[in-house]
Amino acid sequence: MSGIKIYFSLSLSLSLSLSFALIFSLFLSVNKHKPWIETSYRGLITENTEEVLLDPPLVALDKDAPIPYAGEICAFRVYGLDAPFEAVVLNRTSGEGQLQARRPIDCEHQREHTFIIQAHDCGAGPGGTGGKRSHKAVVHVQVGDVNEFSPVFSSLDYSGSVLEGRVYDSILQVQASDQDCSPQYSQICNYQITTEETPFAIDRNGKIHTHTHTHTRVDYEPGTGSKQLFPKMHLETCEEAVSSVRTTVELQTSHIGKGCDRETYSEKSLQKLCGASSGSTDLLPAPSAAFNWTASLLTDGGRDSDLIYRFDGRQAAKIPHWISLQNLTDQFTIATWMKHGPSPGLRGEKETLLCNSDKTEMNRHHYSLYVHNCRLVFLLRRDFTQGDSFRPAEFHWKLEQICDKEWHYYVINVEFPVVTLYVDGVTYDPYLVTDDWPIHSSKIDVQLTVGACWQGGEVSKARFTQHFRGSLSGLTLRPGKIESQKVISCLQACKEGLDITSLESLEKGIKFHFNPAQSVLVMEGEDLDQVNTALRKVSYINSRQFPTPGARRLHISTTVQCFGEDVCISIPDIEAVVMVMQPSEPRITITGAEQLNTPASDLAAGLSLFRDLHIVSTVTKSDRADHNTEHRSGVLEEMVHNLDYCDILVLGEELKGGLESLQLPRSALLGKHLDYTNSTTGMSIYGVDSLSHYVQVIRQVRFQSLQKGASVRSFRLTCSELNGRYTSNQFTLQVNVLHREKAVKHVSHLVAPPRYTPLIHQPIVATTGQSSGVANAVTIVIVVCITALVVMVVLGVYQLYLTHMQEDVDAHSYSEKHSDLDLSALTITVNPLESIEELQPAEELTEEEVEDEEEEEEDDDVSSSESDSDEEEPTTASMQPQTKTLSKIQWPKPTAHC
Repeated sequence: MSGIKIYFSLSLSLSLSLSFALIFSLFLSVNKHKPWIETSYRGLITENTEEVLLDPPLVALDKDAPIPYAGEICAFRVYGLDAPFEAVVLNRTSGEGQLQARRPIDCEHQREHTFIIQAHDCGAGPGGTGGKRSHKAVVHVQVGDVNEFSPVFSSLDYSGSVLEGRVYDSILQVQASDQDCSPQYSQICNYQITTEETPFAIDRNGKIHTHTHTHTRVDYEPGTGSKQLFPKMHLETCEEAVSSVRTTVELQTSHIGKGCDRETYSEKSLQKLCGASSGSTDLLPAPSAAFNWTASLLTDGGRDSDLIYRFDGRQAAKIPHWISLQNLTDQFTIATWMKHGPSPGLRGEKETLLCNSDKTEMNRHHYSLYVHNCRLVFLLRRDFTQGDSFRPAEFHWKLEQICDKEWHYYVINVEFPVVTLYVDGVTYDPYLVTDDWPIHSSKIDVQLTVGACWQGGEVSKARFTQHFRGSLSGLTLRPGKIESQKVISCLQACKEGLDITSLESLEKGIKFHFNPAQSVLVMEGEDLDQVNTALRKVSYINSRQFPTPGARRLHISTTVQCFGEDVCISIPDIEAVVMVMQPSEPRITITGAEQLNTPASDLAAGLSLFRDLHIVSTVTKSDRADHNTEHRSGVLEEMVHNLDYCDILVLGEELKGGLESLQLPRSALLGKHLDYTNSTTGMSIYGVDSLSHYVQVIRQVRFQSLQKGASVRSFRLTCSELNGRYTSNQFTLQVNVLHREKAVKHVSHLVAPPRYTPLIHQPIVATTGQSSGVANAVTIVIVVCITALVVMVVLGVYQLYLTHMQEDVDAHSYSEKHSDLDLSALTITVNPLESIEELQPAEELTEEEVEDEEEEEEDDDVSSSESDSDEEEPTTASMQPQTKTLSKIQWPKPTAHC
């Protein structure tokens, strides 16, 4: 027995040593990978608040997960002495973080912050030794303004003098300012004289006069359609006979968005909405992991989710080779929004918007679009494979819009050798076309750039040249096709403008004309009453469901012509303001099952992730009796509007190519303005379409997994309206994979386990992040180590048992060799009735009856053996038992009874 104890102790010690050594070596070699974060982030923080809303969210991933420490994120570090921000870890396991302000942020002090962020893992153990860091990412944070300041006059007293009986166009000028940082809250929309019954008036610029100018304000509620601007307007000529009246109404919207209130969806979504040809490439997309070349560019502090890039003569971006469009065919389209002004002192320098040049060795420009001396020039150098003759190469346009510091939409349609320019939907032919020889073919790579041209050869050091100074947005290039004028008009169309109510009721004697943007209306007539009636029908309309709030100024000028004279009466101009009120902000809510428990076999065929998904949008409506009453409690109302994208993000590790994938049948998109992109990080469904269509499509997204051993997969779904202006809640779905254990058939009945082994299931706990995955991983490591220890102990004991049995067998064999076997007393009694029953014909039995009888026989055998152990009963069979004699084996003396 002492030998057995010693052997058992040695086995136990060895097993424990191996187990701890296994664990120790595992923890020493786990931290193999550094964390991963996005390459750039864009954030928004409202001044005097702490939380920064990041897009995409701050999440660090580590391929060492779910191993503790090595697969966990311990810190985010912010680089930049002037950056008043810090990043905290919300969940070490999932890697979720939050960017927040270290001190109050003031928009009036600084409107935009740019800094660097980096993620750190927890190292190889509790002390954090051997920790790894992610790459550095660029973060752009824009500060949202709050209307916290009131207008203040530059002086408390203003004085002036007038002579009795005289009319003055200008007596004196007052001026007020607002310290808010944004144009939305800092612009002075109107001045008003509060003293009643005064003979003086003041215009929108603060000029006090005695003239009969009229200054009015019209409030426009979003979603109300067309609203009349001058319902009580009346033009009086003091009974002077007139031959014609001409009135011009101008709506000034240059300060709104890109020249007016337009849809602010992404270029890709807008093109889908307007029916543009597919195959367009966005060269100035929003920064992301895949499209990171715009991360270093400056963005304009625009509102309403407009994506505007500002170039100050120092910024430029290289387009990656995998997205570069090198070989343009005879047909292609280049389109962009541009805001550009004259550059004093730089008249001889080219300002490049887009350039495709030699990457090394030489300095040839294959094609480029640039501004030179307020002229727009497009260069297209063909190579000899496309022709060896003298061909048109440079196309020049001289237009006022190029340097008027206003937003315009430029489209260049190329059907070589014809090149057509569209500016705000109006076509212009080049005033000058110069020819050139084709470029010789070479094996030199080319570099496509935005904001400057790349000079890779003929200089000591490659660099950018011919930098652009201005603002760009929505720069796209579509090879192989040109865009139709209908699509171009749709892409640049203003959603606000002037209108005429009941146009069909307009008198035939009234002539009217709108400019393409419907921001200028000219009405002309000979009858004064008809002109007055027509002017009362002039209205403002904004077809956007969520328009940009703020003031739009109106300027009304009128000229009157008398019989035989050029101008007989001077009509004062009228200034007015259309104030677009703040729209009710929708709250987009995604609901559905947050956990799915599914067998692994179902994942192989594909699992529908969002079968019971619902997306609703609500707004808070306040009941108001009039503008002077206080708001009562708001009421939630369901609202119907569009979405422009929904993203399904894979949380944790990326999908394993070839084993895991998200799938969406193309048939799900039929009849909808939707498309999608798919990768190992998730799926993005985009396009301007209704909530119901998005729900129908997302419900058909399936997750397929052929990976063995996976237990949990998590996905996050978010949706957007107006390119992120309104976003939904972050809906997280967790898929728990259930694995079934197969029963093992044991041949040996000596140490056979129970027929059914109960399965122990870990409880599923809903947590934020991936803490359940790490806890399961730690549990698995501990269970594996304990199981290995138990197996080794059992093997040691079993080895001792076999050794002991071998010694008994050897001793027993020795006794057999020296003694004879005495089997005379061994008898086996057989029931003779069993032989008789076997001879009788058997009844036909069903399979169920056969199984029942077999179970009854097993029960009889058990009860029979129990009765044998209790007492021995005499055999009372009427027939003589048959006996069989066995030899060569030594048995005890049992007796079998019927």
